[in-house]
Amino acid sequence: MSSLHETLTTKFRDLILSNQWEPGYRLLFETELAEKHGVSRMTMNKVLSQLTREGYLIRRRKLGTFVAQPRTQSPVMEIASVKTQVEALGLNYDYHLIDREIRAATSNEKLRGEIPMDHTANVLALQMLHSAGDSPFCLERRIINIDTVPGVLDVDFSEQTPSEWLRQEIPWKAAKHTIRAVNADTVLARGLGLALGEACLEVIRRTESAGQWVTIVSQTYPSDRHQLVTHFTPTGERNHDSM
Repeated sequence: MSSLHETLTTKFRDLILSNQWEPGYRLLFETELAEKHGVSRMTMNKVLSQLTREGYLIRRRKLGTFVAQPRTQSPVMEIASVKTQVEALGLNYDYHLIDREIRAATSNEKLRGEIPMDHTANVLALQMLHSAGDSPFCLERRIINIDTVPGVLDVDFSEQTPSEWLRQEIPWKAAKHTIRAVNADTVLARGLGLALGEACLEVIRRTESAGQWVTIVSQTYPSDRHQLVTHFTPTGERNHDSM
């Protein structure tokens, strides 16, 4: 006979997989769930903790427990658009340009993008939010080299993402990915609807064409909504899958 813990874990998991509890759904508080299902708070904590480890739930301090968004999977070495990632989940994609300005690159941007510190020419700086369904999915911050892509100043990017436009106008020849874990600062917390300090996954990409850098982009995801996957064979060959 299954224990109460196993029975409730299976029940909650089925509710999530059947979409009766949809992504973003907020569960009752732990004490309320325990009372509703006639179990101890310790048993309910065990249930919620297991489903959180399995990736079905996310628990946010002071906010409660939520059904996690399905995670996208991106190959480590390939470049997949955020729109493709969202649509692979069967969710509606939306995009909002937050800010567009022409300015000098910051020291941090130069360091990340391997741009010479004495580079003084202006860049086009963009900040945008990608959404999946009704939820923030990825906050993107990007600079584009005006010298390499002069026609970029004629585009406002309110309708078309810079990623789509750049692929059509100036195909990249080389790219470098940097992947790291970060904690949500004020900008990320506000943009992605997270608690300050919550864990995020950041992918920084530098692309080149004809030996010149084209764009430096930072895409930051809540840690429960994205993962990077690479498969290895015993011979050392890699096979990259994406959903």
